[in-house]
Amino acid sequence: MERYSVSVRDLAVGYDGKPVLRNVSFDIGQGEIVTLIGPNGGGKSTLLRSIVRQLETLAGTVEINGRLLNSISARDLARQTAVVLTDRIRPEMTTCREIAAMGRYPYTGPIGILSKEDEMQVDAALKAVEMSDYAQRDFNAVSDGQRQRVLIARAICQQPKIIVLDEPTSFLDIRHKLELLSLLRRMAREQGITILMSLHEIDLAQKISDKILCVENGRPVRFGTPEELFTEDGIRSLYELENGCYDPLFGAVELPGAQGRPQVFVLSSGGTGIPVYRKLAGNGIPFAAGILYTNDLDCHLAHRLACEVVTEEAFCPISDPACARAMALIREVPRVIDAGVKIGPCNSRIRDLILEAKTLGKYGEA
Repeated sequence: MERYSVSVRDLAVGYDGKPVLRNVSFDIGQGEIVTLIGPNGGGKSTLLRSIVRQLETLAGTVEINGRLLNSISARDLARQTAVVLTDRIRPEMTTCREIAAMGRYPYTGPIGILSKEDEMQVDAALKAVEMSDYAQRDFNAVSDGQRQRVLIARAICQQPKIIVLDEPTSFLDIRHKLELLSLLRRMAREQGITILMSLHEIDLAQKISDKILCVENGRPVRFGTPEELFTEDGIRSLYELENGCYDPLFGAVELPGAQGRPQVFVLSSGGTGIPVYRKLAGNGIPFAAGILYTNDLDCHLAHRLACEVVTEEAFCPISDPACARAMALIREVPRVIDAGVKIGPCNSRIRDLILEAKTLGKYGEA
């Protein structure tokens, strides 16, 4: 029988005896990265707190490395599981290094004196999160993002088998978000540490996770691979999206395009149209796009943002109907934008469209 780092069966969690989530079951293997996603208030933090025994479970079981959670002593649990939650601790007169060093307490004696090995672990953890230069700074005197990195260092100091993080990228700029997630991935891949966390940034969750747990108050939890769960319909349902959509190809949320008669015709290929489409959509300008091959990145996004898309089958010469429709649109709209279309043997008829736009005085480059 396979042994899991975390095994949850028929779990119900909540407050004052009232469940927020129920019938939750999933397994996490050693070294896997599992991310909880879902709307605010859906129960992500409640589930994480229950799994690490900060909240009492209402029903069901949790096993950590093959042992029932309630049978593990607090000291052993601290050696196996490190926790970084969203609570903002505000200790008085405590340095960043002292905060990080708290992660060594499960290994020290009753008076908490650090050995030379403990000190080395603290130094290594602060270096890993690029906080060595701030080690002696007051924890309350550094930025929110720097405090978050110190708390990650504290978790690393515990040398855990499992790290549980609730919104670890909160307060971090994009550089430090990527550095933190890269660090977690290295820990998972190289050290076999299991990572269980929640994220608001679903694009990052899609890219870093081995498994995804979709959490929403009052609805069954869904568990699976990013490929299984990051679908347009799945994300729309989870977050109840009404304006815009989630695009699984780009791993991004797209705002809705402007509706109405097109005011611009965009010529593009190979991704050159993407920034133009988004700018037009952002400015509320309806546009048409073409002639795009069905396997082109531009074609994928154009179908989401444009009023009309003139397409052609991949690797085929542009047909008479496609050329005629594009020509008609160019004559109808006030402006034609060439976003950098690349012309080759198959799409050579694009030259006719450009010539027509120039003749009509509508042609311009992005």
